[in-house]
Amino acid sequence: MSGHGATGPEADATAPDTAPDGDPVETGEPWRRLHPAGIKVTVLYMLGVVVAAGVPAAIGIGSGPGLLIALAFVVPGALLVFGAVVAYEMVRLRITRYRVTDQRVEMHTGVLFKTRRSLMRERIRSVDLSANPLERVFGLSKVKVGTGETGSGSGSTSEQTLTLDSVDREEAERLRGELLRRAAVEAGGDGEQRLATWEPGWLKYAPLSFLTPMLAGAAVGAVFQVADWFGKGGLPVEIVGGLVEDHGAWTVLGLGLVGLLVLGAVASLALQGEAWWAHRLDREPGGTLRVRRGLLVARSLSLEEERIRGIEIVEPLGVRSAGAGRLDVVAIGLKTDEQGSDLSTLVPAAPLPAVTAAAASVIGPVDCDLAAHPRQARARRLRWAVAAIAVLVAAAVVPHLLWSLPALLSAATVLAAVLGSAFALWTAVDSYRSLGHALTGRHLVSRRGSTRRATVHLDRAGIIGWRITQSVFQRRMGLMTLDATTAAGKGHYAVIDADEHEILDFADEAVPDLLRPFLTTPPE
Repeated sequence: MSGHGATGPEADATAPDTAPDGDPVETGEPWRRLHPAGIKVTVLYMLGVVVAAGVPAAIGIGSGPGLLIALAFVVPGALLVFGAVVAYEMVRLRITRYRVTDQRVEMHTGVLFKTRRSLMRERIRSVDLSANPLERVFGLSKVKVGTGETGSGSGSTSEQTLTLDSVDREEAERLRGELLRRAAVEAGGDGEQRLATWEPGWLKYAPLSFLTPMLAGAAVGAVFQVADWFGKGGLPVEIVGGLVEDHGAWTVLGLGLVGLLVLGAVASLALQGEAWWAHRLDREPGGTLRVRRGLLVARSLSLEEERIRGIEIVEPLGVRSAGAGRLDVVAIGLKTDEQGSDLSTLVPAAPLPAVTAAAASVIGPVDCDLAAHPRQARARRLRWAVAAIAVLVAAAVVPHLLWSLPALLSAATVLAAVLGSAFALWTAVDSYRSLGHALTGRHLVSRRGSTRRATVHLDRAGIIGWRITQSVFQRRMGLMTLDATTAAGKGHYAVIDADEHEILDFADEAVPDLLRPFLTTPPE
């Protein structure tokens, strides 16, 4: 990193040939500090946490002994937590050092326990940047350097990942360019290629996701929680009961469901817009894919194409009904980030033509004819649907026989049984129609699912083994499930309920010689 010395608050007073603990080093590259503005982010963040947690706690405690007594407990505790976190962050920013040499990226940190982390530059496969709203205000970013390998550690950051929290935005971009420059120089590339660009019109697919009813349910739980804080936990039930008496159970149930779905749809729009605003998928020189997105929290993910083992076109039921889907990548060492967010999505919910075009740009043509599965696979699904319908009918009838249910609960039970039975029958037929598999020149293609239909294009060269399963019911019907195992993505991708004879030949053709010793009897 010679010739790119840090300036301002990031410059380190430590001598170039001395490590932070005073030990001699083998290079003259200077150690650098994190940006001190990170403490401002921590102070503002903790103020928000203290207010958000302290006010409900004070209200809850104050509803009994009184507000003054509640403040006597809450305020000292809040100040203690605030001071401890801020003091810890001040020390962390002061003692953390990092540097980039010709061979390694190194970081020394640790408040109570000294931690030294080092990554070989030749093994670095990704440099990802993110910045929450507070960090963006102060011009900071979080830099995550990874090798694409899975570590043995149990923490949120494995031994193959190095995270620099609170780095100047320009320094973060410079680090990313510096650490990924090796591949670009070797490839001799000189420009980016745009593969996909987010359009605001794609937001219309957000309310069609399964997140909408989940957010609606969360809103109901939040209402009960707030009411409980004020000692009125039964108030929502009383209000609903009064509405039922005035307007009838079916009217209240119908309007309530519509209102909750509208609320969930608005929340889905907000979350989708924040996560994917200004999304761009680019191919950078050296064979690196870069995904940039985010309205409030800016995110940047870089992925070397040599780690890619395929793609998956995912069509959740609601999104599929509108002719849309999303594009996920099947790659080695790509799981989740520290917040548990899935990092595999290259293109969010978008029209299928845009998704397939992006997929073709990543791995090549994806259009192919899929082989249908035997009719026995449909019969198997219909049997499961009949069993599910029997359970739903029993769940609706038995309570009415044993108890006298309130009108609203009775209506909800009957409606759930009817809708659930219809959905189970439709899903059985639709899931059979979705089944299919094929081989292209480079990929194994498999499609499955109804509520979440997914079509995976798995690189045949990346298949390292087969797992063949056949249940008692499948054996009677002449069906078999073939799992292709790989070191990427979920680790295995299945062709389910295929003909037991045809699927073995299919596997042998997909990866010659891998399964053949188990298909033929060696001569004596």
